[in-house]
Amino acid sequence: MKKRFLLLGCLLGSSLLGLSQGHLHERISAKAAGIERQVVEWRRHLHQYPELSNREFNTMAYIVDYMKTLPVEIESGVAHTGVVALLDTGKPGPTVALRADMDALPVRERVDVPFASKEETEYLGQRVGIMHACGHDSHVAMLMGAATVLCEMKEELNGRFLFVFQPAEEGAPVGEEGGAALMVKEGIIEKYGVDVFFGLHISSVIEEGTINYRPNGIMAAADQFKIKVKGKQTHGSRPWDGVDPIVVSAQIIMGLQAIISRQTDLTNEAAVITVGKITSGVRNNIVPEEAEMIGTIRTFDTAMQREIHNRIVKTATSIAEASGAEAEVDIIRGYPVTFNNPQLTAQMLPTLFTVFGEEAVRVTKPVTGAEDFSFFAREVPGLFFFLGARPAEWGPMEATFHHTPDFFISEGSFVLGVEALSQLAVDYMASRP
Repeated sequence: MKKRFLLLGCLLGSSLLGLSQGHLHERISAKAAGIERQVVEWRRHLHQYPELSNREFNTMAYIVDYMKTLPVEIESGVAHTGVVALLDTGKPGPTVALRADMDALPVRERVDVPFASKEETEYLGQRVGIMHACGHDSHVAMLMGAATVLCEMKEELNGRFLFVFQPAEEGAPVGEEGGAALMVKEGIIEKYGVDVFFGLHISSVIEEGTINYRPNGIMAAADQFKIKVKGKQTHGSRPWDGVDPIVVSAQIIMGLQAIISRQTDLTNEAAVITVGKITSGVRNNIVPEEAEMIGTIRTFDTAMQREIHNRIVKTATSIAEASGAEAEVDIIRGYPVTFNNPQLTAQMLPTLFTVFGEEAVRVTKPVTGAEDFSFFAREVPGLFFFLGARPAEWGPMEATFHHTPDFFISEGSFVLGVEALSQLAVDYMASRP
């Protein structure tokens, strides 16, 4: 009889928990809808006044001014210009971190909207426009919205919620540290006892109202390489008297592509090697002494990453040696793979179904772009996904692309982003003892 009552109690408790979570979902959805207009206004302001990496001073002040109206502990100037705000319910539970990136790009806007950016600055010796051409303005606005929703529900929640406004996702200026890597280095995870990280990225090419996710590696590791080829200078009319570093460089470039097409098992994961720039010479009739190329390496598997790095060194040095030249190879590790913890992804998938509907939650192919959310997800379990924002009336061929002057996203997707971030945090909290 005692066992029967215990079983009945467990079933009743489970039922009540389901009802409680259903009630919270309804409350979150209603609150997200209630602040949709405010989220759009925040985003438009940030879009009109963008700032580059590690220079997001006004953005930081704007975030802090609003977060001061909420019951949170605020730390600003994190990793130069970042903001971290902690909602502590005073009740036991894990610490859930929600992240948004803040920085814009050196792109001059062409989109005809009333809040278009007119900002300009000096960048690498050139006068350039500044634009939120990757949607980070919307990320900040949605996280401010999620913070609002969760703070208004503080008495119904347990645990701690950390709102991380991260600068310099696009990369710190030359000679500076920044971004998620610097936040991790400064000890944000240990200081706040973060158990899990959630993040999203708006997408101008994915249909509004849908999301793309992928367990394991969703975005690539991004490494840089520099290859300096040293030849022997001579007159252009007598190339046999010297060693032409340009011809050697051309052979190396083709050899690098053979690493991907003939030496890498692409049935395992995708990989890319791209030479983005090559410089050499000063005059049409001189075989120069040196040539230099720089490029990017994208991988999704650490073993493949290591093997490709080794093959790049071997390929470049061997081709150069065969031609009587020398090659110096320098590989600079950048962002790691953006890795979605498979257990966490499976655990939170029902939450995404609740927000978007099962038919709108889609598994994506690996994305060869990179994200420094990867530094957070390397330290604790993380889940990162793409939020569709291509206007519903647009076809796929009408979509604009990220990092371009014509980048455009639908504001109708923002409320779903607020709801998704909020419900992921609440549901994760509820799943923990």
